Amino acid sequence: MISNPVIIKTIVIIMLLLIVGSLFSGLMYMFKGKGQDDRMVKALTVRITLSIALFLFLMAGFYFGIIPTHRF
Repeated sequence: MISNPVIIKTIVIIMLLLIVGSLFSGLMYMFKGKGQDDRMVKALTVRITLSIALFLFLMAGFYFGIIPTHRF
């Protein structure tokens, strides 16, 4: 099981970069295609899928104790 905090942070940062990259590629396709192309929809679908995957990864990490909670 993944328990190294550096690996978890790296996964989260990579996922966030992929989400932002997909968002900007959708923006680029929106301006280039003038709404006539399906590439923008596919890029935004990838962004939503990555966002849901990241959310599920974080929730599973908290549930299984991989990502520690900070209690005061």
